[in-house]
Amino acid sequence: MVLGMGVNGLGIVRSLAHAGVPVIAVDDGVGNPAMRTRYGRKLCVRALSGDALIDDLIAFGRRAGGRPVLFLTEEATVTTVSAARERLAQFYRFSLAPAAVLDCLMHKGSFQDFAERHGFRVPHSVQVRDAASLEAARELRFPIVLKPGSKSAAYAHAFDKAYRAENFAAVEALCRRILPVAPDLILQEWIDGGDDDIYFCLQFIGTNGIPAATFTGRKIRSWPPAVGGTASCTAAPDVAAELERETTRFFRTAGFVGMAGMEYKRDRRDGRFYLVEPTVGRTDYQEEVATLNGVNLPLAAYCSQLGLPLPAVHSTAQRVWRESAADRRSAEQQRQICGRGTLDAGGGVDAWWRWYDPGPWLAKTAQRLVRAGSRRLRWTRPAPSAEGSA
Repeated sequence: MVLGMGVNGLGIVRSLAHAGVPVIAVDDGVGNPAMRTRYGRKLCVRALSGDALIDDLIAFGRRAGGRPVLFLTEEATVTTVSAARERLAQFYRFSLAPAAVLDCLMHKGSFQDFAERHGFRVPHSVQVRDAASLEAARELRFPIVLKPGSKSAAYAHAFDKAYRAENFAAVEALCRRILPVAPDLILQEWIDGGDDDIYFCLQFIGTNGIPAATFTGRKIRSWPPAVGGTASCTAAPDVAAELERETTRFFRTAGFVGMAGMEYKRDRRDGRFYLVEPTVGRTDYQEEVATLNGVNLPLAAYCSQLGLPLPAVHSTAQRVWRESAADRRSAEQQRQICGRGTLDAGGGVDAWWRWYDPGPWLAKTAQRLVRAGSRRLRWTRPAPSAEGSA
């Protein structure tokens, strides 16, 4: 059962279905394009977090039986399921770290403290909750990146995922706008490098603390560039041994089990990798890139929780995963050409389009056309005349 059918959830459904695993795709709206996939049963719930989700899951669990394996794709869902884990355990299988561990790693400030305390290399950061604590930012080396300490609907509705600021005056102006809405920010020293210096290691960690599967990749482009989410990415076999070792060490130190990922950035000045932020309790946005490159992480998680033999890792030609619309915008803004760079030449797979499963892409395209048409109508509609408005 996959909870949350964004592009993330769509990749999980496809990865499991191709391996012959029966899947239930769950979302809070049938209009979600990913729900048009030909794979799996579809289940609509009232919400993907909060009491309504738990009530709907329990009601379904009582009817269906069989204890499906839960895959979580959103941070709010992780928080909700973690809080209700005892109520859900009789109906579902899921692997979650202790609540205290999850809480620590899901908040950027407490993650920073934990990493520093245990000797992991992280960029210097300052936590800001009000104007007084902002003064500590003066000691940071600029430029810096500003991010919310934890995800919140209020922040996501009004602001970008992250901001780069070149000086203290810019930070002060940003905080003046954001703190009244989201009084929990992290200011982190910028690591010199581009989108293609961002790497990640994805894992599923069994109850014995040993990864059942692991995959290392790197971004090609982000949207927006430098501070946004993944627009395109691929495998990174040249650094896999180093980053898998460091990721395993981090999560073992934290006592973590379940689905996890760690994002790194390599500093162009010294070539060293810095831990940027973890993803815990849920699959990563670009999780499907692992499956495309021969490491079916969702299948490994499924088998691990059912006590089945773990799937083999398949050797494949290096392939690129891309969210094409975002990747195209990113490339245009950076004056690049998709598919022509050293990293993304050939082998690209669109996150939405598959010839054998066209429904999600068709629905997504229809949504974009409707939005574009609505914007065009607003732009071309004549303003009311003075006489007509009197």
